[in-house]
Amino acid sequence: MALDKPVKKIAIVGTGVIGASWAAEFLAHGFDVVATDPAPNAEQNLRKFVDAAWPALTEKGLVRNASRNRLSFTPDMKTAVSDADFVQENGPERPDFKIKLFADIDAATPPDSLIASSSSGITMSVTQSACKHAERCVIGHPFNPPHMVPLVEVVGGSKTSPEAVQRAIDFYASIGKKPIHVRKEVVGHVANRLQAAVYREVVHLIHQGVVDVEDADTAVCWGPGLRWGIMGPSMLFHLAGGEAGIKHFMEHLSGPVAAWWKDLGSFTDWPEGSKQVIVDGVLKEADGRSIDELAEQRDDVLLQLVKLRTLQAETLAK
Repeated sequence: MALDKPVKKIAIVGTGVIGASWAAEFLAHGFDVVATDPAPNAEQNLRKFVDAAWPALTEKGLVRNASRNRLSFTPDMKTAVSDADFVQENGPERPDFKIKLFADIDAATPPDSLIASSSSGITMSVTQSACKHAERCVIGHPFNPPHMVPLVEVVGGSKTSPEAVQRAIDFYASIGKKPIHVRKEVVGHVANRLQAAVYREVVHLIHQGVVDVEDADTAVCWGPGLRWGIMGPSMLFHLAGGEAGIKHFMEHLSGPVAAWWKDLGSFTDWPEGSKQVIVDGVLKEADGRSIDELAEQRDDVLLQLVKLRTLQAETLAK
């Protein structure tokens, strides 16, 4: 069945931090959003989150018909998805739970509607295994928080149709997201694996006494992290190669990089005592600031960075 109908109504299944952030993002783009979650106070917490996110979304730019009044809530999941054009699922990361939840969503959702999961750790091949219309099920994994960070990783499962993958990519792109097509199912998709690889070396350097926690954070966010917010590592190494670009880099600078690789931490579990060292170091670095205060600081800078990147992209497109 074709999956090309216009998306006008979106169902959010699961309204924790990720689901609530998705709801705010979709509302800011003028969709009707119906949310569902069986947890106590779920609707109250969702509306509180959307209200808190709305000033940043307003500054980022609302579409003409955007309104918080277009949000509705029902505790009944089947009712929520019954006439949805697109479903964004954000349930617990447990395979048995996810398989049943997706089968129930699939049975209650119109057969020509896409169903996307925000799952970061369960593959779509597992999640869709009990679905009758598994061909329309995809991973649409955001980077937290979804209403601020544009990245979405789109991954099909063994039963997902190529049309569903492309339709999901096109939909996310149409609302200003930056979707990437993950062509093979791997644990953690792409961005979390990159994050884990960098963090393993951070832990290694701290454990070896090379730097403390605060200096390791400073090295990342005031060094390569600034550049990574503009270009990816391969493009940055293209610049590092000078006028000959990446070809010169590979011919003359790849050797030192390979030498560094040989000396990187290679452990596959936390070194003994490293967790407590990092806990102590993070609390010292936070210096009494609450989680809410730190999140506000992060989001204030993220908002300005996203606005700048969007402006740059629009300028280059002209």
